[in-house]
Amino acid sequence: MRLLTFYDSGTTGEVVRQPAVVQNDRIFRLDAASLGECAALSMERLAQLQSQALQNDPLPLDRVRLSAPVRPCKNVFCVGRNYLDHALEGARVFGKEIRLPEVPTFFTKAATAIADPGATLSFSSALSQQYDWEGELCIVIGKSGRDIPEHSALDHVFGYTALNDVTARDLQRAHGQWFKGKSLDQSCPLGPWIVTADEITNPQELHLEVRVNGVTKQITSTSMMIFSVARVIAELSRGMTLDSSDLIATGTPAGVGFARTPPEFLRNGDTVEVEIERIGILRNTIAIA
Repeated sequence: MRLLTFYDSGTTGEVVRQPAVVQNDRIFRLDAASLGECAALSMERLAQLQSQALQNDPLPLDRVRLSAPVRPCKNVFCVGRNYLDHALEGARVFGKEIRLPEVPTFFTKAATAIADPGATLSFSSALSQQYDWEGELCIVIGKSGRDIPEHSALDHVFGYTALNDVTARDLQRAHGQWFKGKSLDQSCPLGPWIVTADEITNPQELHLEVRVNGVTKQITSTSMMIFSVARVIAELSRGMTLDSSDLIATGTPAGVGFARTPPEFLRNGDTVEVEIERIGILRNTIAIA
């Protein structure tokens, strides 16, 4: 099923984030506080909620404003250099020998970086001149766990969504690590919704494409990941608990702006689309002032 969160004024006029199920371009309110709450439920209980929701009056999907489907308490977990072609392009730019990691490289983006699908992302030119795109498949954790075996890791997935790991490359280099340049407000749009794991039984066979103003910049299959979704979950959970609704961005393929010849960066008015097969299109406009 496809599950989203939208801004709902309801009957009181007070705007709240309301979870809903999507069917045939219509949405039906779910009787739940949030999709974070839903992530902890069994598929059987979730199916019951869906059945109940479909009895409610629908709203047209194109008439509502979407929120990021989940807003976790923790930072967003991210995997760096998880596609060989992206690792190669980075090594080429910096004149370094390619050395693939034996385990995933993890970093995080601040939870305050999360932004809505369809939102205009506002950035400061005084802060950075090098805003870059990175389209990624994002895991939404369902069942919490620690020391999760790789063979059962997918049992802990609630669903998947699309994510754009917008990065200020000059800040990333200036600070000598990735956190600051990847954690600016509005630098982590995700959505437009979550597709539950029962509909994507093999996350390693999804087509991923990123377009800027309609021009394809990144294109790959998730089969090209160095570390699979299951391996990423297993490695991240070693000695560390993953909680329901935690988000894990699984890495980006080649085609990012800084590695192009000449380098390309996002400009005021650009539209970025991250499209992932069986999930949909995450679309945002860039505003740089």
